[in-house]
Parts: sequence; C-alpha cells; structure tokens
Amino acid sequence: MSDEVMRAEHISKGFGPVRALTDINLSVRRGEILGLIGDNGAGKSTLIKILTGFHQPDGGRLLFEGQPVQLKSVTHARSMGIETVFQDLAMVNDLPVYLNLHLNKELVHKPLPFLKRKEMKRRAREALDAVGINIPSVTAEVGRLSGGQRQAIAVARSVYSNNAKLLLLDEPLAAMGAKEGGLILRLLAQLKQRGDIAIILIAHNYSQVVDVCDRVNLLQHGEITFDKASGETSVAELLELVHAEYRVNTAT
Repeated sequence: MSDEVMRAEHISKGFGPVRALTDINLSVRRGEILGLIGDNGAGKSTLIKILTGFHQPDGGRLLFEGQPVQLKSVTHARSMGIETVFQDLAMVNDLPVYLNLHLNKELVHKPLPFLKRKEMKRRAREALDAVGINIPSVTAEVGRLSGGQRQAIAVARSVYSNNAKLLLLDEPLAAMGAKEGGLILRLLAQLKQRGDIAIILIAHNYSQVVDVCDRVNLLQHGEITFDKASGETSVAELLELVHAEYRVNTAT
C-alpha cells in the first residue's frame, strides 16, 4: 500500500542456540497505531531493536516506504525517520526542557560555537504546543517534572528531532498513574489525528491497547500469531490468548 511505512517479512533472529524470532511478518501504515503485545521474553524488544537498526536480522527483509532497506545502525535508522522511545528516556534531569529537546542536536552560532538559546526555546515551545503538551515553561528542569510530562517530552523530541516517520514506543505507560497515563494517551491520539506518522506501541495494558491502537499484533513463539483491528477484538480475547499460552507452557 502507498501509505505503508514499515514492513517486516520473515524476520528471524537468534542469539547462539536461542531463537528469539523465527518468522516475523508485520506492517504498519502512516497514521496508524499498531499495538504489539506478548508475554515477557516473547521477543518484542528484539524485534524493536531490529526495526531501529540496533540488531541485524539473521534472515528476512525490511521494507521502508516500499523500498527494501538494510538498517546498518541506530544512527542510520534515525536518519531515515525511525525513532524510538525506550523506558529509559535518556533525559538529563538537571537540564531544562528546551535543552533536553535538543539533546545532541543543539543549535549553535557559527563560527563561534555559542548556543542559540532563544531559537531553541522557540522551537521547543512550538514542538510541545503542536502536540498539546501542557508544560508551562521550557526553561523548567526536567527532573522537576512528572513522569508523564517527561515521557511526553521524550516523545516530542523523537517526533520533531528528525521529522519522524515511524515512532516505536516501548512501554510508555508502564508504572504510570491514571492522570499521567492519560497525558500520554492524549498525546498518542493527537499524533494519530495528524496522520503523518506510523506508531508501534508495546504495552501490557490490553485495555489501553484496544482503546488507543488501530490494530493489535500478538507475538508468540517468535511469530506474529494474531493480527486484528482493535474494533474486532476485545480485552477478554487478548487475555485468553496470552493465558492459554501460559497454561500450555506451565503444563509442559
């Protein structure tokens, strides 16, 4: 499809005798949020690291915007517009919001390397306002903000740093209360409404997955064993699929 951003075909990956992924087939389109679920150790993190260039697959291929691509590194993937927000947000607590948004991409005057602080503050304000993140001051220290605000800043940084086309979110709602989680869910809804970015969301809260995602993929046995529109499934069905797998594993 013309709006398909990323497609994985028959991706496999092993670490010595351990087969983390055996035959992954996955796709995500522009303007779509794909929920990726699976039990601990199912291979979700390995798959995300392949999609971001951190790991090289043993077999299969990736297509980005319809073209075969070999992601040589995280830097290479980022240059193409593939961004990731891991649970470790890589924020510097004692730096202000605007500098965290420009981390390792600071704007400087030339030939003298003085920071363009005014311009960075302006761009930071625009980036946060564009996705509806309510942070009163871009000069506030990140360490003084809530977990939800910090997560939102990390997402905004990924979206705007390289004009992201694919955003991978690793458990952005983990260990958050209802208020902070609501902030991130509203941010995801805002990004979805824009329609110019594809999102893969790893989450364990199936209620949130069904509510916010367009489709749900279940990763089991190194394969995607379930692929449905969120409107065609339910929390009960997802729980039954995962629990059935758990019962099989414990029985053996």
